[in-house]
Amino acid sequence: MTTLTLNRSARRASLAGLLLAATLVMGVTACAPQEQDGATVGSAADGEASTQTLDAAAFADLVATDGVVVVDVRTPQEYAEGHLDGALNLDVSAPDFATAIAALDPDVTYALYCRSGNRSAQAMDVMSSAGMTSLAHLDGGVGAWTSAGGDLVTGS
Repeated sequence: MTTLTLNRSARRASLAGLLLAATLVMGVTACAPQEQDGATVGSAADGEASTQTLDAAAFADLVATDGVVVVDVRTPQEYAEGHLDGALNLDVSAPDFATAIAALDPDVTYALYCRSGNRSAQAMDVMSSAGMTSLAHLDGGVGAWTSAGGDLVTGS
């Protein structure tokens, strides 16, 4: 009898977990960006931020666009070891990151990258919350960039 009770409890817990997961996925999916030609494109209404996760080819196209500001969100040491030409270095892990982005023009398009794509995704979230309206980050970071044939420059 105890085994049957545990199995029912386990089934109830599993069912509750599945329902919760399905609800979360449906909620996230309804608001989630859609994948399009190697880019995840977020829709934005007037005044809302548009965010994109781009593969290396789409990121290269974006950074070649006039007016786009390229931002390396890695540490100054990582930046000095190799960065995209013309990139601004704003270390997302620095205590003054929020202050640094507050000084940026919120209406400019920013192309963010880091080593792997994790920190640039975090930076994109912070910048979006700070009122930046057009943001993209490089999926796979510098590794994806160089694997796709992208160049890096060294120094500060």
